[in-house]
Amino acid sequence: MENKIELAAWRERALAFEQAINTVVVGMPEQTRALTIAIFSRGHVLLEGDVGVGKTTLLRAAAQLLGGGYQRIEGAIDLMPSDFLYHAYINEQGQTAVKPGPLLQHDEALAVFFFNEINRARPQAHALFLRLMAERSVNAFNREYRFPHLTVFADRNRLEREETFEIPAAARDRFLMEISVQAPDARDLQRALMFDTRFYDVDALIATLPAGLTPYDQLNLVAETIQNSVRAEVALQEYAVDLWRALKDPVAAGIQLPDVDMSRLLAGGASPRGTAMLMRSARTRAWIEGRDYLTPDDIRALWPFVMTHRVFFNGAYALQHARLAPLLLQAVLDKVSAP
Repeated sequence: MENKIELAAWRERALAFEQAINTVVVGMPEQTRALTIAIFSRGHVLLEGDVGVGKTTLLRAAAQLLGGGYQRIEGAIDLMPSDFLYHAYINEQGQTAVKPGPLLQHDEALAVFFFNEINRARPQAHALFLRLMAERSVNAFNREYRFPHLTVFADRNRLEREETFEIPAAARDRFLMEISVQAPDARDLQRALMFDTRFYDVDALIATLPAGLTPYDQLNLVAETIQNSVRAEVALQEYAVDLWRALKDPVAAGIQLPDVDMSRLLAGGASPRGTAMLMRSARTRAWIEGRDYLTPDDIRALWPFVMTHRVFFNGAYALQHARLAPLLLQAVLDKVSAP
């Protein structure tokens, strides 16, 4: 009973977290709900979108509400793993000195780390980042640094292709969600972004949010309690497995896409890790919706956020990923009957 009382209070905090973000980014209710679910599922987030649509504002709002340490690093072709860990400089005595890099400045209090334009960095940087996401730890200065409360954000520059590198499949699979951030279509929201002066100063806008509304150092226990409190009936489990099997082998499931040779489409994806993350997210959504049991809608709502970046295509189809992945995922939902 004590856990239920605690979770009820934390659910109010989660809803307040979501509502607070919606006051600084407009026209993104689905994205902010997905982000809230990712935070309370203790997963990392990959942001996708054009320049200037609010990706950085979105994650800075989350960092402000979580409290704790926040750091960022800029993706660049000359970025090396050491740039995460230390910075060498000439001190006042004219001697070479070293100080901790962005990853190490807050030690265990690091709550949010942002890798801006991750696809501008070389694979060497991606390798360190992969361990950071997988283990929430790095080695530096002859010791291991651990970041038990860390949430990693990254975004991709999808407009410019020069001097960019595709994120390795293993790294993409470590992100719980890929959230697409786009400018709002509603005319009144577009007008507000153009003429409401509070959106002109992002620093001042973020400062209006209550710092530490959802304390970062308590989220691991909260997330564990959520996962243990939401049940999945057998019929729901069978439905989830059927979705996974259809996505892994769409030919056997009888799925067809226009002008696509389905036998040559998939290179891989839909890993056991990915499907487990899907169910973890679905449990969190059920909790936010005020339920202690899963429904098909919990899975369907998060299906594109959790699975799109985990589907890998062959050859020329890979160049059409942005178009084909949503079609395939929707076709799987349409094909598999919900209980």
